[in-house]
Amino acid sequence: MTSPGAGRPVTRHQAEVRGTRLSWTEQGSGPLAVFAHGLTGSGHAMEDAGMLDWSPVVRAGRRLVRYDARGHGRSAGEALPEVYAWPRLADDLIALTDRLSGGGPVAGIGCSMGTATLLYAALKAPDRFERLVLTAPPTGWATRAEQAHLYREAADFAERVGPESFQRLAALRPVPAVFAGLSGYPPAPQVSPALLATVLRGAAATDLPAVDLLRALDLPVLVLAWADDPGHPVSTAETLAATLPDARLEVASTPADLRTWGDRAAAFLTEGDR
Repeated sequence: MTSPGAGRPVTRHQAEVRGTRLSWTEQGSGPLAVFAHGLTGSGHAMEDAGMLDWSPVVRAGRRLVRYDARGHGRSAGEALPEVYAWPRLADDLIALTDRLSGGGPVAGIGCSMGTATLLYAALKAPDRFERLVLTAPPTGWATRAEQAHLYREAADFAERVGPESFQRLAALRPVPAVFAGLSGYPPAPQVSPALLATVLRGAAATDLPAVDLLRALDLPVLVLAWADDPGHPVSTAETLAATLPDARLEVASTPADLRTWGDRAAAFLTEGDR
């Protein structure tokens, strides 16, 4: 298997993690960086769609693991909405990093649901993470209730019409300018038809950590937001950057901006290297 844009082989693994089978790929060598993807995605879905490219992280000398969250991609899941709540997904991530790093600190890269997962994981186990790259922060706090309602409606709709019709209608939604011209947007759901509605209901039942808790998360953080997407409002990214003690914010408005994220993440993760 070869990672899109990287030109280097990756190795896929599977193992039992907290009672379910998780799948991940591993590429490169050096200090460990783990990528956590977004809702209904998988470790490689956004790269396969041409939306993002994390290969610069590998070229910068990092061992990059892209894992499929519980119920997504090639990982197993169960029809229980509560196991897809972000704090529970954070427990999976912590257990996986324990297996891969031996308990040593790792760098985390998240996108949307993966960003939320990383925040909960870092709050639960602050010594496990040395740096975080938080991309496309999802709705949270004041904006979460409306998004949660949309997820519940989407879950009901997916059950009524089936996943194929659900995807066709999802593709009719307005395309944020940052993804203009990308033929792979939006990527198809990487969730089995039997679990799609359950995963959406799990997302509806969860929110970002309280702002007061985030003030204690004292590690370097790069927040990368994209503009003009109600499901990933810049306001969430701005709140994170203003709340976290050591955070910086950058906002992508065009496809060209988005193509810089891999290099920006690589530069940020290697700032301490000599």
